[in-house]
Amino acid sequence: MAGQIRSMLDRIIVERGKGDSVLASLTKAKLILKGFDPDRFGVTTPDDPATIARIKQVARELGVLL
Repeated sequence: MAGQIRSMLDRIIVERGKGDSVLASLTKAKLILKGFDPDRFGVTTPDDPATIARIKQVARELGVLL
């Protein structure tokens, strides 16, 4: 299922942002610093199991359950 990476990144941003655009921007910046620019991943991006595992690890570090 393509697009799973993008949906995971979006979910992290929404849950950490909690409706605050500043927190959402900070979360996006943290993801970029960790190597995951949400703008680089789209709904047609093929899902790589290694990338998904790394995103799950980053989500745990940020306190988000996926």
